[in-house]
Amino acid sequence: MTRQMEGMFGVITAQTLLGTIGLCVLESGADPVTVAFYRCAIGGLALAFYCQYRGDLARLARLSPRILAMAVASGVLMAGNWVLFFEGIQRTGIAVATITFHIQPFLVVLLGAFVFREKLHAVTMLWIGVALAGLALATGLSGMELAADRSYVIGLASTLAAAFLYSGVTIIAKGLTGISAPQLATVQFATGSVMLAAFYPASPLSLAASQWGWLAVIGLVHTGGVYVVLYKALPKLTTPVIAVLLFLYPASAVLVDAVAYGHLISLLQLAGLGLIILASLAVTLRWGVRRVTPAEGPQIIPPASR
Repeated sequence: MTRQMEGMFGVITAQTLLGTIGLCVLESGADPVTVAFYRCAIGGLALAFYCQYRGDLARLARLSPRILAMAVASGVLMAGNWVLFFEGIQRTGIAVATITFHIQPFLVVLLGAFVFREKLHAVTMLWIGVALAGLALATGLSGMELAADRSYVIGLASTLAAAFLYSGVTIIAKGLTGISAPQLATVQFATGSVMLAAFYPASPLSLAASQWGWLAVIGLVHTGGVYVVLYKALPKLTTPVIAVLLFLYPASAVLVDAVAYGHLISLLQLAGLGLIILASLAVTLRWGVRRVTPAEGPQIIPPASR
């Protein structure tokens, strides 16, 4: 198997697995804070062992205070992102929440323009407009009946807020040097565990054995396992290939929601997803924008945090 094929197989596996996380969240029967806390704790332990295996764990102590502070800040955003995303899943369903979350690349562009003073091109704003139109179709925001469903609106707002926080994680990662991706994730998960412990997640003894099973899958498979697979796979692929393969995640989530719960998205919602995917590819690959430096544009980082 070639290096590129290995990378593609890894990303395809990881993205398909990520599409099932919503199922595990719902089947666990736990509240969003509890799910996020145990994801941080279990996934963090798994990655800590991975860092120890790589020899990265001891080097965490040698990080500069600035880098460590930024890593901790990204961990706060990461934990908040998970809580809000899981809230969105419980209120809107797996498919709608996952599709809505994928407005995130456009938020990265807007935040990047503010933080790094990156130039916003007219064609980029056009693609962002296309994505927003797709979001309206995919979520049902264009329907008048939506006003009566307060829980659904709260779910959409929670998911959009999660996407915004995750964009902050991406921006921080873009400006960080001197720390490896596994080290960064380990700090993020440790931070998230401490932070979420203050919000009273369910105690270990109060969780049923079946709940522990679902939470273990989320922590070990969707977090620790997927992260490790992506760390090894992404460097073997070019940005265009990665940008395309990352959308296996929402496609998998839509399929899981349909098979497990019978939630079929409408043709309008499917068209909205198509517009979001098209616009995201356009922004990530900078279609219509003259390339000045390779550093411009959103950075693709392992999406296991979603």
